[in-house]
Amino acid sequence: MEEVGWFGLAGFALFSLWLVLVPGFTLFEAFILPLLAIDAPKFAADFLGTFTGAAVETNLGILPTLWSLVGVLYILGPLLFGIATLRAGILSRWAAGLLAVTATLTPLAALFPHEIQRYAGIPVGVAVAWLGYSLWSERREHASEPVPGKVSPQLSQTAAE
Repeated sequence: MEEVGWFGLAGFALFSLWLVLVPGFTLFEAFILPLLAIDAPKFAADFLGTFTGAAVETNLGILPTLWSLVGVLYILGPLLFGIATLRAGILSRWAAGLLAVTATLTPLAALFPHEIQRYAGIPVGVAVAWLGYSLWSERREHASEPVPGKVSPQLSQTAAE
């Protein structure tokens, strides 16, 4: 937090909020919507229409607004976090730059055919994995060092032995 500052914290919070909201939509679409499509086909069609921007006739409440917010979170969160991480220089700079650039360019996937749009998120996943690897691999410090000449009481033999 000290190195990335509030800028990095805001990016991390926005990206984390995106990671919390998207699985809800995905799980509903994958497991509940097929069951509803039989009994309420209009609702199912309108729910799917929120993703494509089609006209929605059913009142879906706050869901269309949340879905619009998800897109903004996906762009702003990694962009802010990537820039702050890049500036801090603690983790891999290439991974931080990749995160910032690819999250910003991912909306261009709408120009591709629907079958390959989902692959546009792969570079963001690679950047996040790379940052995680960088976090664990570049730390070479020990959490604590033994004091020379001092023996820990937990490690010494007791009189009962």
